[in-house]
Amino acid sequence: MTLKQTLTGAVAAAAMMAGAQAAHADITVAYFLEWPMPFQYAKQMGTYEEALGTKINWVSFDTGTAMSAAMASGDVHISVSQGVPPFVVAASAGQDIQIVDVAVSYSDNDNCVVASGLEIDKMSAGELAGKKVAVPLGTAAHYGFLSQMNHFGVDVASMEVVDMAPAEGAAALAQGSLDMACGWGGALRRMTEHGNILLTGAEKEELGILVFDATTAPASFIAEEGDMLAKFLKVTADANAMWADEANHAKMLPVIAKDAGMDEEGTAATLATFKFPTIDEQLSGAWFGGTAQEFMGGVAGVFVGAGSIPSALDSYDGAVNTGPLESAKGM
Repeated sequence: MTLKQTLTGAVAAAAMMAGAQAAHADITVAYFLEWPMPFQYAKQMGTYEEALGTKINWVSFDTGTAMSAAMASGDVHISVSQGVPPFVVAASAGQDIQIVDVAVSYSDNDNCVVASGLEIDKMSAGELAGKKVAVPLGTAAHYGFLSQMNHFGVDVASMEVVDMAPAEGAAALAQGSLDMACGWGGALRRMTEHGNILLTGAEKEELGILVFDATTAPASFIAEEGDMLAKFLKVTADANAMWADEANHAKMLPVIAKDAGMDEEGTAATLATFKFPTIDEQLSGAWFGGTAQEFMGGVAGVFVGAGSIPSALDSYDGAVNTGPLESAKGM
């Protein structure tokens, strides 16, 4: 063997080793605390690492906008349960991220709560004009707030809107320093201890105010690690299917509650308001067959009208990538 052949072989071997290392490099996954979901059982059981063959760094976030920023910087590879509105804001601004999965559908677990002392309900919602409200800007709660105010004919420009994460908004509402606060999960439950909602989840759905979160990732990661992502989605789907069988609740609930940083009672109450579409349902016309893309266009339109983003994309078809989910279906 010549020296040239030896060096060439060494370089090739090094390249193969580097490729193998890259394929099994650690990945970082974003998720929310106080937002219990079946995937957290698999997370705690180590099922994801086993299926993907790599170490996963799980990092909790307060808002979907922070998830977008972390994906843009390359610090996060997958975001579980990112709200569609913050995703739309980022995608509309040109960030190359895509939706790969419907993480959860919920209408009763994302809302705005009016301070009890005001005694304002849906029949007197017009009295919210001029009031102070905490809203996590660019999130599902923000979209719901704008849509509800539009429905009630309340000029948002007349209100004092303060950007607060749900937990902060709940605390401020409890202290009496706000007239209304918007949020989700455990924070929303705490808000309702000091106020009332204007519209139920069913009433919002009748108005076309849908609420669902997605599993999202940078397009570059999806292109490079599509097989790994498909395995991730398969584990998630299996955990959802496991939770769908009530016989598994006693085993899964304590684990999910601990991971979510909640008590079991609150976890059960929250999960009771969630729906987890199956892979087949997600790939149907009800979701990724066109409905979800059209909904994103509607969300963008609301944000443009409110001046929250300068413009919307002509189409959000490219913002959804069903490739990994279709591969997961065949696993």
